[in-house]
Amino acid sequence: MNSECFGLAERLVDRTYVQQAHQAKQSLTNQIRTLLEHRKWPEEGWDEATVELVLRELALMDSNNFPGNCGVGEREARVASGLVDRRHFRLGHGIGRSGDISAIQPKAAGSSLLNRLANIFALDVIKLAGVRAAAACVLVPMATGMGIVLCLLTLRHQRPQAKYVLWPRIDQKSCFKAIKTAGFEAVVIENRLEGDELRTDLAAVEDKLQELGAENVLCVYSTTSCFAPRVPDRLEELAELCKKYDVPHVINNAYGVQSSKCMHLIQQACRVGRVDAFIQSTDKNFMVPVGGSIIAGPDERFIAEVSKMYPGRASASPSIDLFITLMSLGRSGYKKLLAERKEMFQYLSAELSRVAEEKGERLLKTPHNPISMAMSLSGSAAGHVGKDVTQLGAMLFTRCVSGTRVVAPGSDKDIAGHTFKNFGAHHDNYPCAYLTAAAAVGMTKTDVDLFIKRLGKVLGKAKSRSDEREAGCATADEQEDSVESPADTLNCSNER
Repeated sequence: MNSECFGLAERLVDRTYVQQAHQAKQSLTNQIRTLLEHRKWPEEGWDEATVELVLRELALMDSNNFPGNCGVGEREARVASGLVDRRHFRLGHGIGRSGDISAIQPKAAGSSLLNRLANIFALDVIKLAGVRAAAACVLVPMATGMGIVLCLLTLRHQRPQAKYVLWPRIDQKSCFKAIKTAGFEAVVIENRLEGDELRTDLAAVEDKLQELGAENVLCVYSTTSCFAPRVPDRLEELAELCKKYDVPHVINNAYGVQSSKCMHLIQQACRVGRVDAFIQSTDKNFMVPVGGSIIAGPDERFIAEVSKMYPGRASASPSIDLFITLMSLGRSGYKKLLAERKEMFQYLSAELSRVAEEKGERLLKTPHNPISMAMSLSGSAAGHVGKDVTQLGAMLFTRCVSGTRVVAPGSDKDIAGHTFKNFGAHHDNYPCAYLTAAAAVGMTKTDVDLFIKRLGKVLGKAKSRSDEREAGCATADEQEDSVESPADTLNCSNER
């Protein structure tokens, strides 16, 4: 309702009451005006009703919601299910055009405006988190792996003769498959074992650049966020090498936005050397459903080329999810989440160290990894037979503990024609088995306490099995191929 409508309403309802309603509506209108005028992520989060009002207003700007609209094309945002229509706030046109995912859609001014705002906020987040050198970003409706593929395909046009991607090893399938999907040959750079940590072998990277010829290398593809005991790559040194040899540099920053240390590494790499793009997941960093990633970089032109590389229009769902979440949190709300995550990292580290010591194990020393940590499984707690070690993850999962990884030596895996020895450990010969846990954004003290409680019980159970074996007895679990009875499995909801 505009001012005229409120004036007419005064003929039907007491003028005082109508004026109160008009003032309230004007306050909301001023909020939206300020948002569009300043194009900044709000400092304080908006309440859900106001965010929903903005989405409804934006939807009214799309042609499919025009009164009397007559659509005769093949793509008119027709939605058969009312439930689906409401789920997407009647924003059915998606984002972008056939030639550029960032382009404005003539039929969808509201969806295009929302997409622009989501990208503006995403860039604000990246700068707030520590990469002030970021000049542009684009939010794409693909998870991190496919976002990396898009970057590699964009680089193909700049370096048509290049066929190799230098990749410091990280044992996660999607990271490696991104190279193969883009049609390039992966040159795996094995990590160096320094104490407990696995770190970048810079000499090996430079040797490969010289051996293969820099002009034949598409890019160096490095990593920040990773499972311990691997730690973030030496980004500054890699960026300097890329600048020296004039080779592009793409960084997998999957869940690194939540870590000031990871973001500082990227900022420094941009400052001292070459960084073309860094890619981060929306779900891992902002607690939204899986399906989106943010491709950012210090060169606006390259990010624009990435946008143009995306074929066709795209789903608006990740943009809607990120817009709603960032508007609801505000800058202050997200900063609070980042601070809480750091506190949880310290708390989890202390508690995991304590339970490790109690069970005759130790927390591996990985000071360069700011998110993930690992506890040794040398035998004291896990039992002396390797099978027990590999079962720990399953035993935790049946107790509603998700996200842990148990890595034991001796598991080789073939991925897209390349055999990784001791897959999962990021190294051919890591000296011990271990269990990982991560303190990611959104983790609570309750999560940590429940994990530590259940881990202690599982490790105790594994130790008792080991003792029975040494006495020459077969456990009931072994007789049933380690399948636990319902009575052995903790009730997740009740334990909370």
